[in-house]
Amino acid sequence: MSDSAPSRSASPSPVSEQRGRPAADLARIVVFAAFTAVLGTFPGIYLAGSAVPIVLQNTGPLLCGSLLGARRGVASVALFLGLVALGLPLLSGGRGGIAQFFTPSGGFLLGWIASALVVGLIVFLARRPTLPVLLLANLAGIAVDYLIGLPVMAAAMGGLRAAAVAMLVYVPGDLAKVVLVSLVAVAVYRAFPNATPRRGRAAR
Repeated sequence: MSDSAPSRSASPSPVSEQRGRPAADLARIVVFAAFTAVLGTFPGIYLAGSAVPIVLQNTGPLLCGSLLGARRGVASVALFLGLVALGLPLLSGGRGGIAQFFTPSGGFLLGWIASALVVGLIVFLARRPTLPVLLLANLAGIAVDYLIGLPVMAAAMGGLRAAAVAMLVYVPGDLAKVVLVSLVAVAVYRAFPNATPRRGRAAR
């Protein structure tokens, strides 16, 4: 019996690692939710001849999906939106409250969850998160957000055509954000090659 005690004491290390991972995952989820909130503090950029600002905050869900993967990315975005629904003024312009989800742009807020999911899944399924993969993933993430947000805006504006025309002003800025987020994610993966969502899940 005395010989079995050391073997038992040496074996629980995988269990302790599994207990540590949820805490690390939660920390990442909270940090990226906070980062998305910080992005809301940047003022909108106005294109020439347009009164519609282009904001940086919708890069947050793309970064969540690119760097956290689907599960943690969705959790981070859901946490952020939950805080907004509770009334915290975390959206661009200091907006907050459940009413924000019932505005013409409310569908795009809900679309952020789908964006993080789609981006995270594509990055996870790719063998390596190269720049082309991340560009494709983030472009798909923006497209999904449009697919969810446009019908809601169309219902508020009285037609899909009017909503689509109104959204054209956002397209150049959103394409630039796709490139920016992809470059940032590639730089992060090069600095931390073991941080990919695929490797992280495979290790579990």
